[in-house]
Amino acid sequence: MLELTEAARVTAGIVALSVVAIESGGAFMLRIVTGREQVTDFQRRFFRAGHAHAGVLVTLGLVCLLLGEATTLSGFWRWLAQTGVLVAAIVMPAGFFFSAMGRGRQEPNRAVVLLGVGAVLLAAGVTTLGVGLLRG
Repeated sequence: MLELTEAARVTAGIVALSVVAIESGGAFMLRIVTGREQVTDFQRRFFRAGHAHAGVLVTLGLVCLLLGEATTLSGFWRWLAQTGVLVAAIVMPAGFFFSAMGRGRQEPNRAVVLLGVGAVLLAAGVTTLGVGLLRG
């Protein structure tokens, strides 16, 4: 059986509870697709992408958190391997949502930069984890 550190156990618990926030995003998406929330086509696409990224990246982040326990990484590198994807799970959806906010918006605002920041965190996290797993 996989033995979790205290930090990993607490992080996993908090992340599991964050699914409720993602679920509320699903309720918002339901209002959009049923026409009860008026948005532009651009906003509909970005809100959908933000919601999807949140769900997928939280799931992947939990897997990375667990797999990080099987590495010999330490310090910053262990943190990055175990939580880089979880940070990306916040930053990337925020980029989609915040850059599409505002009545009638047709194109992203400057918050779109968060998408790139999240992508870098995602790549750094999974790359560090992969190297850590291969090294043992």
